[in-house]
Amino acid sequence: MTSTEMMLLKGTYLAPYIQLATMLIGKNREAGGNMFRHQIDTMAILIDYGHIESVLLKASLVHDLIEDIPEFNHNLLLGIDFESPAVYELVLQVTRSPGETKPEYLTRVRESGSLNAKILKCADRISNMIALGFVTNIEFISRYTEETVKYVLPIAEEVDKNMVTELQDLVASRRKYLSMTHPI
Repeated sequence: MTSTEMMLLKGTYLAPYIQLATMLIGKNREAGGNMFRHQIDTMAILIDYGHIESVLLKASLVHDLIEDIPEFNHNLLLGIDFESPAVYELVLQVTRSPGETKPEYLTRVRESGSLNAKILKCADRISNMIALGFVTNIEFISRYTEETVKYVLPIAEEVDKNMVTELQDLVASRRKYLSMTHPI
C-alpha cells in the first residue's frame, strides 16, 4: 500500500458504520458464520484488493443491514456523516428488493449497478464463497457455486481481474469438494 493510500485509509471515518454493523452480531448466515463478521470480512477483501474509497468501505460495513434487519431505521445510517447519503445509495444498489429473484437481483447489479456496487458485490461474494466451507447443505453449495459462475464472475470480469482469479479458485475448490463428497 502506498503512503498516499495509507493516508486516505487513515482519514476514513469508519467507527460509526462499524457500530451500526454490530446490529448484525449473532445473526446467522446461510453460508456459515455470522453477519457481523461477514461485513468486516467484506471490507477486508476490498482493502486487500486496493479498493479503499471511503464510501465503498463504509457501505461494505453495512451492506446487509437493510436486507437482513427488516425493522432497520435507515435514518440511523443517513445521519452519520456527509458521505452517508452516498453510502446509503450504494447499499440500496446491492440490496435485493422484496420479490426480486436472485438471478434478477444479480443481473440488475451487473446491468445497472455503479462501479462501486459491482466491486462491493464481488467482495461480498468472495466472502460468501469462503464461508461455504462451513456449510453442510450440498444443494446450497452447488447452487451458490454455479450462481457465482453464471452471474458474479461476469461482474468481476468488468471490475477487477484479481477478484476474477480468486472467485475462479473458490469455484474450483467448491466443485472439487462437491465431486469428492457427492460423485456423479
